[in-house]
Amino acid sequence: MPPKKSQPSPRFRVGKVSVYEHHGAWWVYYRDDTGPHRKKVAATRDQAEQVAARVNSQLASNEPTLLTFTPIAVAELRKQFLDYHEHVLHSSVGTLKRYRSATQHLDDFVRTLPKPPHAHDLKVEAFAAYLRRVEVAPNGHQNTAKRKLLTKGVQYVLETCRTMFTYAVKRRHLPPYAGNPFSELPLDKMRIEDAKPIFVFTADTEMKFLAACSAWAFPINFTLAKTGLRVGELVHLLIEDVDLAGGWLHVHNKVELGWRVKTGQERTVPLLAEMVAVIRAVIGKRTCGPVFLRERLRDRKPVVVGDRRELEKVLRNRRAGEARPLTRTEEAGLAKKLWWDAGAVKADKIRQVFGRVTAAIGHPDSTCPKSWRHTFATLLQDGNVDPLIRQQVMGHKPTLNGGLGMTANYTHTRPETRKEQVERALRRWSGSLAYALERLGPV
Repeated sequence: MPPKKSQPSPRFRVGKVSVYEHHGAWWVYYRDDTGPHRKKVAATRDQAEQVAARVNSQLASNEPTLLTFTPIAVAELRKQFLDYHEHVLHSSVGTLKRYRSATQHLDDFVRTLPKPPHAHDLKVEAFAAYLRRVEVAPNGHQNTAKRKLLTKGVQYVLETCRTMFTYAVKRRHLPPYAGNPFSELPLDKMRIEDAKPIFVFTADTEMKFLAACSAWAFPINFTLAKTGLRVGELVHLLIEDVDLAGGWLHVHNKVELGWRVKTGQERTVPLLAEMVAVIRAVIGKRTCGPVFLRERLRDRKPVVVGDRRELEKVLRNRRAGEARPLTRTEEAGLAKKLWWDAGAVKADKIRQVFGRVTAAIGHPDSTCPKSWRHTFATLLQDGNVDPLIRQQVMGHKPTLNGGLGMTANYTHTRPETRKEQVERALRRWSGSLAYALERLGPV
């Protein structure tokens, strides 16, 4: 008896696309201007037929087909990704700087390989292992002692690379159905054992810290403690942003002066009477300019003196005086120089002073002034301040996935309610408030 012939795999066509079954999966075959294409596309005939119909439609209209992709080198992908955020999304200079630093690790890793791979050939697990070994300068300065990346740093780099590869997927630089390789890494399951603990002041440590401050550092740290401001918000605070008569502090974006609030959320923060007295003493007879000046400028005027409108005019004139169009980074540098000329304190200076004082009172590991913001939020919670008011005073952006969500968009609190609840919470620590008035002396 002759041997039984194997049955051919079922095969059919959808226009210019051939569909067939092979080893339990369904494939398509077609040709376009770039040559022949043979792709595994589905587990069932119906799914394969749908894919074939879409590909045939794209072939008929001379569009790039669903199954084609354009390979791209990692270095070129990084360049396109950063250019997209620079020129299309117009992301902030700070965001661009963080993205550039994070993706630089991927560029460095690729350079260590014998043959630089295309983006779709990248081994993400090998890159993650590389990040665990790499050593970096924590503040980016070449003379700083290097250490290994902390787990949160590794997470951030991988999250940024995941965002970059999502960009690659949308532009068909990765094979279809392959997906984003960084999405397969369980980033949320990484054990974080090396993170620095968050330092939250107690009433006692707050008093010790403020007592150890110099005459210049005291009002800065007292303001951070009693308003919950970010350091960047404090150094860009203008005298016109403070309503001493009404007892309010306004945190405004200053885009024309090269600065914006981290979340873009402008807000008003109520001021205790003691806080008003401290700010009034800091401002003295000045009527414009930054609230807090550098220590050396307490007895002399800054190079540039003026309110917000006058500062904006000075910056426009400086930009116009440049011989060529400036990049956004160069414009940010001009704005930074203007704030310096206006006498503003550098954020790094506040961090340095904070670290020296915490070391002096026996907490050398607590080096971040953000501790004041954590303490402020904790005090509001201890004082049973309404969650919506906490969110508004802290300047956190409302989200749909947690916390108050859309409630924040539909709930409105009266200013007097906000002031009353915040003041009640902050007066739980009455010692530092009395100390502030004592330190100011007779008014």
